[in-house]
Order: sequence, then C-alpha cells, then structure tokens
Amino acid sequence: MADVRPAPLPPPDPLSTDGLVWPRDFDARYGDGLRLGVSLGGGGVFFVAWQVAYLHELAGRGIDLAGADRVVGTSAGAVVAAVLEARRIRRLHAELSVVARLPKLLGAIAPVGNLAPSQLRAAELFRSAADAEPTTVRAIGHAALAAQAPASSVMPRKLALILAFRRWPSAALHITCVDTYSGERCIVTGAAGVGIARAVAASSAVPGLFAPQPIGDRRCMDGGVSGSGTHLDLLAGAERVVVLSLTDGRGLEQGMLTSAPGSTEKESAALEASGSRVFYRVPASVDPKALMDPAAVPDAVEMGRRQAAADAGELSAFIA
Repeated sequence: MADVRPAPLPPPDPLSTDGLVWPRDFDARYGDGLRLGVSLGGGGVFFVAWQVAYLHELAGRGIDLAGADRVVGTSAGAVVAAVLEARRIRRLHAELSVVARLPKLLGAIAPVGNLAPSQLRAAELFRSAADAEPTTVRAIGHAALAAQAPASSVMPRKLALILAFRRWPSAALHITCVDTYSGERCIVTGAAGVGIARAVAASSAVPGLFAPQPIGDRRCMDGGVSGSGTHLDLLAGAERVVVLSLTDGRGLEQGMLTSAPGSTEKESAALEASGSRVFYRVPASVDPKALMDPAAVPDAVEMGRRQAAADAGELSAFIA
C-alpha cells in the first residue's frame, strides 16, 4: 500500500525573496554608516505612556530624536516609533493626559473580553518560552495562527485611530515583526508597500491576544517573539544609538517571553562591541502586572517626564 502520510513541513526558507527577512546578526553590521540610531522597545500601555512622556519632554528641551537616521520600533514601541517619525508625539502626549481617551489606546493594544482556550494556549506558550530557538518561535507562531482571536482587520482599524495618519512617515522607520510560520524576523519599512497601521499591528500582535497580520504573503506576529524587545543588531555599527527599553535584563533569573537570562545584557554588549556608543534608558520602576493597567498611566507619564528632564543635558551632548 502506498505511503499516504503527509510530507514533513519544509524548513524556513533562508533565501526569502520579499526582502523582509533580516536575520538577527550583529556581524552583519546593519547600522554601518548611520550617525544616529534609535530603538524603542515594547512594554504595553505603561511603556507607551512612559516613552511618549520621555520623548515629549526631550522635544520641549530641543532634543528631537525624530531626526535619527534609523528608528526601530518593536511591539508597543512600534506605536511610539511611528508617532515619533510622524512628528506627532505632542498630540499623543495630550491624549494620554486625558483619562477619558485611554480606552481608545487600550482597545488598540490590549485584548478585550475573555480569551478562548486556543488564545490562552498561544499566550501561555509565549509567556513561558525560555529561549528564542527557531523551533520555539515557530511553535508559538503556529499556536498564534490556530488561536480564535478577533479578525486581523480589527487591530489595524483601531490603531489607525491612534496614529491618525496613513502615509508611511519616514524612510528611517523600521518596524519589527515575526513570521508565524517560519519564525523568521521581518523588518517592515516604507519600501514594503504595507500600510503603517498594518505594520504597527503586526509588530504589536501578541500571540493569542491578537490575530497575526498579513504582511505581503506572510502572517506576522509581535516583534518581541524573536527573543529581543529592542533588536539592537539593526543598529550595530551606528555611530551613536539611543535605546529606550522596558528592562535592561538585570534581575531576570528565569527565561520568559522568548528571552533567556542574560540575553538583554549580551545584546547591549554586542552593540557596544560593534563600535557604537550607546545611551540606554529604562523606566525608574516597573510593575510587570500593571503594563496594561490604565491606572498606571499617570505615574508612567510623570516618571517619563522626570527622567527625561534629568537626562536632557547628557543626551543633548550624546547626540551632538
């Protein structure tokens, strides 16, 4: 009798032809020739608020990071990166200051209602993942594809209301996401022909919570599933790099969210080893349980403002 078993799944194609795949590799020196690079990491509505307040305070003091040669946005940081490059930080800062408008932001980047079992399964796979091995990332991606999350059109539609612009804001903007099937890290720029709201949605599509987003022929999920929340290799070799991250990795004793203990420190060290000068800033304090809590936003805004005021002199000299 003929063997009718299905053929095994093919491995990820290392010769992708759509130009979206940028393997994580500090030796590639993706940032060579850049004078200034910026990376904005993910961290829920709390970190959106912190970053917006931080950048707004800097801008008020004459320090405009929107002039960077490359701005990398990951997950919630993709929202802020897009707004920064569109030069609309002031507008989003004003909205964050109005409590009545917070539900609009939360509705765009936080899940609404109870999660189905298939959603919980994908979310738990991501939460408990202690490494970013290809098999781990692909397993999370396949679970995300199988999850009964809201339709993929929902998240971009809500994000479009937050962004309030349609055109890709600048050639400098690089948004990270991960192919759910192959596990490959993808970088979306204006050259990809993808709408800005769709690209930001892909980078922010937490497995299980939101549907993977169609990016060309791919279905992509949160950029943080790759094992990095900042993707600093994209800036390796740049003269100067400013990093706003939820964490510097210190105190992480157990791997989670595809980040292994020590991986964040190694990534930062590798960036410095590439010859880049690095300004790395994290919030003064973070409650992991409050990342999606609207009650944490006022404190996040004040914390970001206060830290930016303290950093302004040093940062102005750093990017000069």
